[in-house]
Amino acid sequence: MSSEKRIPTGIAGLDRVIEGGVRDNTTILVVGSSGTGKSTFAMQYLNYGLEHGENALYISMEEPPEQILREAKMLGFNLDKYYEKELFFFHSKGKDFVKLVDEQLPALVEANKNYSVKTRVVIDPLTPLIWAVQDKQEQREIITKLFYTLKQLGPVLITTEEHAAPGETIGEDVLIPIYMSDGAVHLTYRPIGGAFNRSLEIIKMRATRHGEEVYPYIFVRGVGVVVRTTPLVSAEDMRKYDDVFDKAIRTAADLGANERMLERLVYVKENWSYPFSPKETLQIFFESQGLNDAVTKEQLEKRKEEEASSPQESLDIRELTVEDLQVDEVDLTQDGISGNEDGLIEIDSLSELEELIK
Repeated sequence: MSSEKRIPTGIAGLDRVIEGGVRDNTTILVVGSSGTGKSTFAMQYLNYGLEHGENALYISMEEPPEQILREAKMLGFNLDKYYEKELFFFHSKGKDFVKLVDEQLPALVEANKNYSVKTRVVIDPLTPLIWAVQDKQEQREIITKLFYTLKQLGPVLITTEEHAAPGETIGEDVLIPIYMSDGAVHLTYRPIGGAFNRSLEIIKMRATRHGEEVYPYIFVRGVGVVVRTTPLVSAEDMRKYDDVFDKAIRTAADLGANERMLERLVYVKENWSYPFSPKETLQIFFESQGLNDAVTKEQLEKRKEEEASSPQESLDIRELTVEDLQVDEVDLTQDGISGNEDGLIEIDSLSELEELIK
């Protein structure tokens, strides 16, 4: 798992499948059609932070603070006691929103630098801004500035109304904010009866190992959203495949893998969170790095044979001295080369010397 500190969202079940929470100074977009409970997600997110000693900023594009507080109380979140103490509202409409982005929010960020308390931020919803700015380039620029400014306060949750056309998985009107955000959660509502007719899917979550299933969720008064999930990997399974990784690391070393590749394999081992064996993944990775077992073993055997049969470093004949050519009691007469009583070899020509060295 990632070693980076995570900030819990407070949304029951969601943190299980996003490595324990969101990263600091990031933007998470909650996208969904009407009736999916986007505002409930936002209130629950803020309420958790307030209950754990954080401040909160609620930027509302539609409803006034009084209505938001009433709706929160109906869900079981008593935000009134934090109002204008730890919880602050910006209620902006139309052109005022541009002034908010250009002037008010940067001033708030600057003033907040003197405080060590983290601030959770909610924009609920971003939709009026998307609809108010028709030019895509201008829309992108203002959303980029908004996200950049707010991320300096802490983790940001943004809700966006989606109006997907038939056959679309994601509505075209939310593509820019999805692209600009660090994470995106898609909510869907299918009024077909039964308790779990709403479901959640994580579209993206940067630098996070996240679940890839479709998770049903319900609303529980006093709790809020409850997402039916199981952890990506249970505590008892965290080290289940250590033996597989250890064997792969030893094999890679035997096949001549460099130090960097061995470090990568150790990193994968420490962060593996899938419920299935990594064996196939490791085999594919080995092939991509040129460590295919079948080919490499042949090459390895060939290399060993070449090393075993290769001659030792050759000598330069010109560097030899008479002492280098002395031998003890060697009978060389049968090879046409005679030795004298002092143990020296008598050589008639350079070619005889070369033959002797060979």
